[in-house]
Amino acid sequence: MLRKHTLETHKRDEMIEVTHLVQSFINEQNTDEGAVLVYCPHTTAGITINENADPDVKTDMLRRFDEVYPWKLVKDLHGEGNTAAHMKASTVGSSQTIIVTNGRLLLGTWQGIYFCEFDGPRRRDVYFKIIR
Repeated sequence: MLRKHTLETHKRDEMIEVTHLVQSFINEQNTDEGAVLVYCPHTTAGITINENADPDVKTDMLRRFDEVYPWKLVKDLHGEGNTAAHMKASTVGSSQTIIVTNGRLLLGTWQGIYFCEFDGPRRRDVYFKIIR
């Protein structure tokens, strides 16, 4: 089964933890073993797995993305002016596949699944798909 979940982002750059949404989907599907694909169909947003214990990690990551991919560069040609968002999304990637075992996501102690917004605020979709 495929599940679409719509998120409202509130900032230009934002990381929203979706681990609980993915785990709820696994529970609803009665999935004991397999994997779940978490997919973002947007070119200026992505999906990553990273630390969910210390909120400073998200803050640092977003700041460092801005340092590597500054929002405005004179040489950027893209007419919408959001080349940095495209670069950030390509760096993060559009999906993650997570093993499911004993009905639970196989994540490390400090890991969470994040929807990464790089061109907000916007209304965004994220998809979950069980792979058996």
